[in-house]
Amino acid sequence: MYNPQLETFLRVADAGSFNKAAEAVFVTPTAVIKQINLLEAELDVQLFERTHRGLTLTKAGQSIYQDAKYIIGYCRDSVARAKNAMQEEESVIRIGTSPMTPAQFLMGLWPKIHELCPDVKFQLVPYENSLENAREILKNLGQNIDVVAGVFDDAMLTLRGCAGFEFSRDPICCAVSIHHRLAQKDVLTLEDLHGETLMLMHRGWSNYVDELRDDILRNHPQIKIRDFSIYSLEVFNHCESSEDVLMVVKRWDTIHPLLKILPVEWDYKIPYGLLYSPAPSKTVQRFLSAIQAVRESEAE
Repeated sequence: MYNPQLETFLRVADAGSFNKAAEAVFVTPTAVIKQINLLEAELDVQLFERTHRGLTLTKAGQSIYQDAKYIIGYCRDSVARAKNAMQEEESVIRIGTSPMTPAQFLMGLWPKIHELCPDVKFQLVPYENSLENAREILKNLGQNIDVVAGVFDDAMLTLRGCAGFEFSRDPICCAVSIHHRLAQKDVLTLEDLHGETLMLMHRGWSNYVDELRDDILRNHPQIKIRDFSIYSLEVFNHCESSEDVLMVVKRWDTIHPLLKILPVEWDYKIPYGLLYSPAPSKTVQRFLSAIQAVRESEAE
């Protein structure tokens, strides 16, 4: 299900040596070197710096290393789930979860959902936030992961080829380090952000964020905008260690303990809910119907 050369790559990276990696799997160093050369040629990137002191990963190699561990684990989990599916007839909802896409709000609804769908069970499938993972997971919802919770809009759904169930409209907030001058405030205004650098997801990611961006560019040029490509722990770490302000939603207040999330006196909100396959299974359809029924009962 994946290029087996990735496993060789991980062994070499962990061992720091072609010889040690070869000894671990009882093959010749020449065979290991050949696999790494083929992998580098296929990817068209250099994975290792080769010196007389040994091997070190290049920046490209470090990136591939993290994703390779995820890909291999993801494929192994996929096979295990497929085997379990052959042995069991249970109705299971596989929920993708990461620091930026937590499933806590579903856990709060679970007792009421269980009353409506007593046979449905949850299975949490952890993954790391990266551009590659996001594209792969959202494009293939329903295969290894059924639903993912998070922010979205129609443009995002069209781009990723998935469907969305809106649970709420969450106010767009700002996160700052607890040592930032703005951390002393309880609520921010746009004027408070004058002179600050505001980190926003790149244009085209969300129409809701683009509307906020255009308002700032047009009416508040004193705010500097810095684009980034995807929400990740690295982005939250950067916000904590710098003076930058990060656009977030309140549901992310547990991601980084040294960040403070502040509401802002503006009217900008973004949909929050579940992303799922445009052709969901019957179990997922029942699950979504149960969530809708719970929402309606709470609104009465």
